[in-house]
Amino acid sequence: MKEIRVLLVDDHKIVLDGVEALLSDLEGFNCVATADNGQKALDLLKVFEIDVILMDIDMPVMNGMEATKAVKRDYPNVKVISLTQHSERGMVKQLLECGSDGYLLKNINRDELALAIRKVYEGQNYFSSEVTMSLAGKAVEKNASGSDVEITEREIEILTLIAEGFSSKQIGEQLFISPRTVDTHRTTLMNKLDIHNIAGLIRFALKNGYS
Repeated sequence: MKEIRVLLVDDHKIVLDGVEALLSDLEGFNCVATADNGQKALDLLKVFEIDVILMDIDMPVMNGMEATKAVKRDYPNVKVISLTQHSERGMVKQLLECGSDGYLLKNINRDELALAIRKVYEGQNYFSSEVTMSLAGKAVEKNASGSDVEITEREIEILTLIAEGFSSKQIGEQLFISPRTVDTHRTTLMNKLDIHNIAGLIRFALKNGYS
């Protein structure tokens, strides 16, 4: 299996060392280089062949937004995942407009990091579940018949938690609503999407980035 060549960009050495250590324990990843600002990242792209960049946002000299724009302009085949503590909807949208292929929060675990890098490397987008919910005041999706349906923020929260394997009781505890209310939202969601069982709902969530 071809190793995915990764460049880490963050102005905190503890983050660089931590992510590099995580990747070193995983098969199929090669942390080629690290940089502590966006300009250094661009300089390294002239030297190394890179598949995926993990890019912080708040950095000196050149921040992650400027660097992402420059990467996408000059190295369009290189994928960029924003790796940050910011989950604000406005910040996420700005990064997407800059061309970011994925958006991860720094509280992710090793398995999600690996999954995100692989998906983005394969040409898909990947977002932490918190980011998906931050983006989703409402969302418009296609149901099984191909018609547009509007999904509310609450339905997206419940869909995401269902896909992560939580029961109605657990979801209710997280969202401070009753299990019966969770069940009502789930039924409404299934009717909207023309999906008839939980497995179908989970497949929909995985396919459309809600998990």
